[in-house]
Amino acid sequence: MAIDSFLLELLEDPVDHGPLLYLEDAGVLYNARRRVAYEVRGSIPVLLPDEARAVTDEEHDRFVGDPAARTTGRSLS
Repeated sequence: MAIDSFLLELLEDPVDHGPLLYLEDAGVLYNARRRVAYEVRGSIPVLLPDEARAVTDEEHDRFVGDPAARTTGRSLS
């Protein structure tokens, strides 16, 4: 299930407070600056720093190159 568009406008990384990439097919919110992914369970983002996972170089390239990725944050919608 997808994250609501209104919620996507409000989401930011809990550590650096910057925007995230939402990759619905992968089920993650991704911070390319920190190279960490936060899981989305159902339609609920799990933005807990302790549960973030590091991504491989291959995942990073796939995530940032995904044309379906959506950027979070009001100013970036």
